Amino acid sequence: LQIQDTQFRIEGPVVAQLRDVFADDWLFTTGEAIDGPAWFPELAEAGDASARVIDDGPDENLDRLRWTLLGALASATTRVCIATPYFLPDEGLITGLAMAARRGVHVEIQIPETNNLLLVGWASTAQLWQVLEPGCQVYLVPPPFDHTKLMVVDGAWSLVGSANWDARSLRLNFELDVECYSPALAGRLEALLDDKRRRAKELHLADVDARSTPIRLRDGLARLLTPYL
Repeated sequence: LQIQDTQFRIEGPVVAQLRDVFADDWLFTTGEAIDGPAWFPELAEAGDASARVIDDGPDENLDRLRWTLLGALASATTRVCIATPYFLPDEGLITGLAMAARRGVHVEIQIPETNNLLLVGWASTAQLWQVLEPGCQVYLVPPPFDHTKLMVVDGAWSLVGSANWDARSLRLNFELDVECYSPALAGRLEALLDDKRRRAKELHLADVDARSTPIRLRDGLARLLTPYL
C-alpha cells in the first residue's frame, strides 16, 4: 500500500511544549526523569506564527482535542477545510459540522477514496449523509492513501498533528496536535488542500443514497463499531 502524508518542521518556543510532552511520556514509560540543559536548551524565536501544543489521552478526562475541534467549528465564519484518513465523528462533532454549514460556512471534508481499514471505510460511509444533508462537501481523494491530518479555518487558524476525526483518536489514544494562528501558514495549507481537491471526486448525497441494500447493511453493521474504531 502506497501512503502519502504531510510533514511539518517546528521551530521556536513552541518546541518547549513538545519537549515537555515527550519528557512526561518518557517518565511515565521508563521511570527516568529527563532534565538539564542538554535536554532543555534555550530556544530562539522563529517564524511569525502563534502556536500551541494540544496533547490528549485516556489518562485525562479533559477531551482537549475534541473541544478544540468543536470550538473551531463554532468560531468559523467563512470556510472550514478538513483532511483526515479516518472520519468517524461523534454526534457532537457531526452537529458542529452541520451547524457551521447551515449558517453559511463552506465546510469541505477530504477523505481517502479507498480506506486502508475496510471497517473504518464502511462505517464512515454510513455516517456521511449526516454531513452531506446540511450542506458539507465531501471529496474522495484517489490513491496513494492520503494519511494527511489537517484542519484550516477562515484562512487564518490551522490544526496539524496526529489526531483523526474518530473515537479512537479523541477518546482512546494518546494524541498530539499543534494549533497555529498564521494567515500565511493557513494559506499554504489551503493551497495544498485545494490541489488535492482538484484531483478528488466529490461525493454527493445521491451517491450515498444509491447504495444497494446489502451495502447499506454492511456499512450499517460496521457503524455499530464506531466507538472503538
